[in-house]
Amino acid sequence: MRVIAGKCRSLPLKTVPGRQTRPTTDRIKETLFNMLQPYLPDARFLDLFAGSGAIGIEALSRGAERAWFVEQNKAAADCIRQNLKFTKLEQQAVLLPMEAHAALQSLQGQEPFDCIFMDPPYDKGLEKDVLYAFRDASFIGEDT
Repeated sequence: MRVIAGKCRSLPLKTVPGRQTRPTTDRIKETLFNMLQPYLPDARFLDLFAGSGAIGIEALSRGAERAWFVEQNKAAADCIRQNLKFTKLEQQAVLLPMEAHAALQSLQGQEPFDCIFMDPPYDKGLEKDVLYAFRDASFIGEDT
């Protein structure tokens, strides 16, 4: 896995061994970021269920001002730290190594995010719970 574009283009990223995370393929990342590109310059980006951090790192590489990474799995959070250090993006990043609901509560009262990406584990119903939590979140802007 690698960074597709931007200032960290072509840098390889580590992934978490095993099947606990599902790395996003280069093709999917390219399609996703082609759609998000107009919103990325100077953006505040939230990567929920961040896995290796590849999506948030891609956002930073393409011009996001700051990215928050939420990941409760310890091995995955360590992988994010390593990837941020390797790409020299750690100063633009905030890692929240905790469960998604706890992270969302800790973000209450912050400035709204410009982009929120969420890729929860399959078959656990977490997306419904998180979307419900978004309903009254202060960090959700009108255009997010």
